[in-house]
Amino acid sequence: MTSSNSLNVNNSLAKALQQFTNQYINDYQSSHGHLPQVEQDEQWPSPCEQEAAVDKGNVFWQPVVIVDEQLSFDNVESALDLTLHQDIKTYFTTLYSDSLDAKCHEGELSLLFAWNHDDFQRLQENLIGHILMKQRLKQEETIFFAVTDEEDTIISIDNNTGAVWVEQVGCKPHKKLAASIIEFIGQLTPVV
Repeated sequence: MTSSNSLNVNNSLAKALQQFTNQYINDYQSSHGHLPQVEQDEQWPSPCEQEAAVDKGNVFWQPVVIVDEQLSFDNVESALDLTLHQDIKTYFTTLYSDSLDAKCHEGELSLLFAWNHDDFQRLQENLIGHILMKQRLKQEETIFFAVTDEEDTIISIDNNTGAVWVEQVGCKPHKKLAASIIEFIGQLTPVV
């Protein structure tokens, strides 16, 4: 794939993520009459925060496109001597958001995102830990981007192919859900 085609695919992924989050917010507002709320933590601010909610201590929020920051996985790739799949880099550098609940034909899940810049750094540390565990177990590297309601079951992409899989933490992926993260996002329905 040429870099031009890679750029188009990643622009498509960014658009797919934005479309899904827009649908999530529209569905949420239709069901609840307002934006989602989260407990406000003055030590953990986010560009997602909109305004104080009626419920004391809560704030309305919505996903926001990251435009004024250059988030990068260069430090992760350098630490692991590994190139991460471009889809996972695009996925985690497109939006700041709280987790978003969704469902697919396999069941319910929560898409993970960084809430702010510090959370992005914490996410990188968690990904390093996950990849080191996979390497120690002599398994193909995967990168998680969602969790399920089943204990220790995650949704990840295969770092080599970009395919989306279900896997039990510490085990090899056991069920392929989609050939790509774009295809997978297209199968999701928001759960609000």
